[in-house]
Amino acid sequence: MSAPLSARDRLFVALDVASVDRARVLVTALGDTVSCYKVGLELLFGGGLEFAQGLKAAGKTVFLDMKLLDIANTVEKAAANIASLGLDYLTIHGTDSKTLEAAARGRGTSRLKLLAVTVLTSLEKPDLEQQGIKDMAPADLVAHRARLARAARIDGIVASGHEAGLIRAEVGPGVLIVTPGIRLAGGVAGDQARVMTPGKAIAAGADLLVVGRPITEADDPRAAAAAFIAEIEKAL
Repeated sequence: MSAPLSARDRLFVALDVASVDRARVLVTALGDTVSCYKVGLELLFGGGLEFAQGLKAAGKTVFLDMKLLDIANTVEKAAANIASLGLDYLTIHGTDSKTLEAAARGRGTSRLKLLAVTVLTSLEKPDLEQQGIKDMAPADLVAHRARLARAARIDGIVASGHEAGLIRAEVGPGVLIVTPGIRLAGGVAGDQARVMTPGKAIAAGADLLVVGRPITEADDPRAAAAAFIAEIEKAL
């Protein structure tokens, strides 16, 4: 049985910045306070893939946030290539079983963990209605997609902290729950619609928390990260 995750290992700092130079400055500023990073599309298309591999080589845990969604053949082959990079986590959209199962086939026997994105934390019911999903609240759609991910043997589920308890009830204890949209009490929500504090998210059943701008745009990123870790520690 693996050791329980520490508070430090539950915090992923989202390097949602436009350049590797800016990302490098942030990682240097955060130092050994932070051990886990998320690299998403903005940085990936600015040289971030090589940078992500460098983070891994330096002993960091790396979450590649690509949100794959395509025909099954493409998803499978993309996941296989990503698995060969030796990184830790990869996101895929959890919209349907074909996509989820293709990613699982592509990952194969590698150590890459797959995370199914259920409903983006920036979306609310009117946004789902605009997509043509008119008969489901965000929480209902999250639960449905969490069940699809569990059936496809996906390692984790990405959703708002507001749905963490619902997901845990649906999938049981063996699946990771990853929550973006995390803010300290009184923090600015920005473009996130469904936010939650670290302590409440952990108490609701979340395992890993993803935090971007409240840390990366702070006057003192290291102190900001330490504040998030301290609240996670209290919740544990």
